[in-house]
Amino acid sequence: MGCARLWRGLAEQERLEQKDRGGVTGGSIGRRAVAGGLMSGVALLALPNRSLRAADAGHATAASDPWAVYYADAAPLSAFRPYRLLVLDSRTHPPLSPLADRGKTLLGYLSVGEVETHRPWFGRVKAWGILDQENPNWSGSFYVDVRDRRWVKLVVEELVPAILREGFQGVFLDTLDNPPHLERTDPKRWRGMTDAAAALVRAIRRNWPDIGLMQNRAYEILPQTAPLLSHVLGESVYAGWDFAAKRPHRQSAEDYRFQVEALKAAGALNPRLAIHTLDYWDPADAAGIRAIYDLQRANGFAPYVSTVELDRLIPEPPR
Repeated sequence: MGCARLWRGLAEQERLEQKDRGGVTGGSIGRRAVAGGLMSGVALLALPNRSLRAADAGHATAASDPWAVYYADAAPLSAFRPYRLLVLDSRTHPPLSPLADRGKTLLGYLSVGEVETHRPWFGRVKAWGILDQENPNWSGSFYVDVRDRRWVKLVVEELVPAILREGFQGVFLDTLDNPPHLERTDPKRWRGMTDAAAALVRAIRRNWPDIGLMQNRAYEILPQTAPLLSHVLGESVYAGWDFAAKRPHRQSAEDYRFQVEALKAAGALNPRLAIHTLDYWDPADAAGIRAIYDLQRANGFAPYVSTVELDRLIPEPPR
């Protein structure tokens, strides 16, 4: 799908996304305090079917390269053996040196569209007066005005360097969905937030030209940022999390197709871009998990399937 068509479909896609997630913008990866557990043997989670078939694979992503997201520090070193790429929390994580010594690519988590109360910089940003409402799905995480130069300066000159000093080779950018969402819900108040989100990614890349850079979702700015990224993530492409019901749910066929096309459009803009997917599924349903892996690999993507808490590694089920 061409970029012009991608842009025209974004307004309708936002409506669909709000319906799927209860009217709240996405980018939930990296949060750990989630109430309720996954339902075992959830009957409503059907396997991929014809309406959600894999699109024609046309992008040369290393779809066979295993990767994982893990926001805890208890897993033994041996548990990471299958993975070539790891997205880890920038504060709570396993020792990085043994992983790097084994050739793992390590990306540290950074929320750039929200600020969480447990982050050391929360008080400073709050004092600037650039925080808005709390994300209703994530207690203690507040939307931030990405147009503010102080926020850009903090991200580029302090937060990114701190992650790199920790031993990461790059940064995972989360919550970039929020600026377009805010601008769409109140265009007058939040005018320029979408462009500011893309400009923030450009500023990071301009100041750190050689690091790994992965963007989560934020499909509206992806036509601008894809050439700047080393990796892009589609979170909840096939299966997401229903916060009201506290269980995983299958995305609509329309939402699934939109995300696949958006990710492929990004790959067309940047042939070197690695495209990843993260879906949530019942870990007891090995057949369902295998089906998701097959589906996303057929799309040309590198998949990972986990629980929404992201606090344990869920191996790909053997065949």
